[in-house]
Amino acid sequence: MDKEISPAVIKRMPRYYRYLEDLVAAKVERISSNELSEQMHVTASQIRQDLSNFGGFGQQGYGYNVKNLHDEIGRILGLDEMHNVIIIGAGNMGTAIANYVRFEDLSFKVTGIFDVASDKIGRTICGREVQSMDELPAFTEENHVDIAALTLPRDNAVAVADELISLGIKAIWNFAHVDLNVPEDVVVQNVHLSDSLMQLSFKIS
Repeated sequence: MDKEISPAVIKRMPRYYRYLEDLVAAKVERISSNELSEQMHVTASQIRQDLSNFGGFGQQGYGYNVKNLHDEIGRILGLDEMHNVIIIGAGNMGTAIANYVRFEDLSFKVTGIFDVASDKIGRTICGREVQSMDELPAFTEENHVDIAALTLPRDNAVAVADELISLGIKAIWNFAHVDLNVPEDVVVQNVHLSDSLMQLSFKIS
């Protein structure tokens, strides 16, 4: 897509997808922007404006076909293709991510789990044997990897991220408490759990 899309719009798209998924499950066939706005607590004009970035999906007087809009947003988010994910770090966070039951429903497949600790290597997590980091280069050469999830201590995260980039991985899901400096063609999505807690703390203080 040539048009530059605002990060704020991109951030809202998965939320639209989740709400529409519930509507599909409830067998709702169509919905207006006003009805959707009441459920999502986003203005109807914001919904129309967000969706207009990707083309016209609704009809005046009819609203949106729920299934079609759900599928189109899934396509926009790249969920019409399976994405191979590897996890670096087989601790509590890595294990929780590997066991997330909805991954494959959302077109993400964990294909490998890696760690440096001898007590973790060889363990089985969600049907996948934890491999040594020494095996990572051969694994990435033999398997197409779309996304690497970093769930390891911050002291090791930068070096591991550099190794992942050198192996050709272009997307990093970063759970380590460190900001990564990466080339322009590499995408990083940071997930700092403590930041969310601090925001909650601010809001209740």
